[in-house]
Amino acid sequence: MAVKVISFVAKSGTGKTTLLEKVIARLKERGYRVGVVKHDAHRFDIDHPGKDSHRLTAAGADTMLISSPEKLAMVKQHASPPPVEELLATYFADVDIVLTEGFKKSAMPKLELHRRERSATLLCRGEAHDPTLVAVASDEPLELDVPVLDLNDAGEVADFIEARFLK
Repeated sequence: MAVKVISFVAKSGTGKTTLLEKVIARLKERGYRVGVVKHDAHRFDIDHPGKDSHRLTAAGADTMLISSPEKLAMVKQHASPPPVEELLATYFADVDIVLTEGFKKSAMPKLELHRRERSATLLCRGEAHDPTLVAVASDEPLELDVPVLDLNDAGEVADFIEARFLK
């Protein structure tokens, strides 16, 4: 079975992470297992200088995994970023749905966030018409060819995701 996924996309500062936090909580309350992939166009470090994990990675480990009774983290070196589809297939077989943040150029189904004060235009409708757009969460009424959800109602967004991807 293919991993069910929806990508939250928007211009920076629109509130993707805030909405994702609320939607994750709603889906968890309903009993779903939820995975998340955050796209970061910049360099990031989860292990820090002085920590054993950082020392082992700095020593040349291609893959370093740290595990505790509650969680695990992996640092895997790569020459180029793996396709998101590969990440989903490899790491998310044990969840009901994966919510991604970013990946606006991917072929994954997208939910675009729109905040009136942030931008007058949409990423997926306007100059470009992205056929993978399945809904828009907006703080103002919009006339679109996809459902328009209330950006400030995480329950409504969770309802949409549940009806479209989980039922």
